[in-house]
Amino acid sequence: MAKTLKDVPVGETVIIKKINGIGPVKRRIMDMGLTKGTSLYVRKVAPLGDPIEITVRNYELSLRKFDAENIEVE
Repeated sequence: MAKTLKDVPVGETVIIKKINGIGPVKRRIMDMGLTKGTSLYVRKVAPLGDPIEITVRNYELSLRKFDAENIEVE
């Protein structure tokens, strides 16, 4: 089973391996600048796991848990 962004603990830096999903889901993720090979840092996760706050290319972003499940990391 592949490791997704949802499984990454707070304070860890990972690299995007693959973006799953089709149509608007994949487009929404890629429009945020999250593409294969991009390094990102998990800053904070809300108590119920939604949203997940990350830092990518010196920008702070919030992701839905559903979107994070579609991002495979290494």
